[in-house]
Amino acid sequence: MVKKPWGWENRFAVTDKYLGKVIHVNAGEMLSLQYHRQKDETLLVVKGAMDLQLEDDRGQMQTHRLTPGMSRRIVPGRKHRMIGVEECEFFEVSSPEIDDVVRLDDKYGRQGTNTA
Repeated sequence: MVKKPWGWENRFAVTDKYLGKVIHVNAGEMLSLQYHRQKDETLLVVKGAMDLQLEDDRGQMQTHRLTPGMSRRIVPGRKHRMIGVEECEFFEVSSPEIDDVVRLDDKYGRQGTNTA
């Protein structure tokens, strides 16, 4: 388990073909506004509720409330951010590019391309 300023993540599968994580976001906390150059990911909420801010095809940010059983795909190049409306957990299954994170805005002071 890796502690993060917004909660924690636990990688349960790391292969040369895919990556699987369980991600826990504390209520009221958020991940950075970010995008991935290559990483293609799908999220599945299993506990609580989160708001997914996701860039649409016109470049506008849209907010989607996700609750248990709901999923969304995030394709490479799409800006996105997850916000814990309440304490929540979700599975993230993605292509294997672990270090492919470009941060655009981060309330914890982490900026730019980073893996922390």
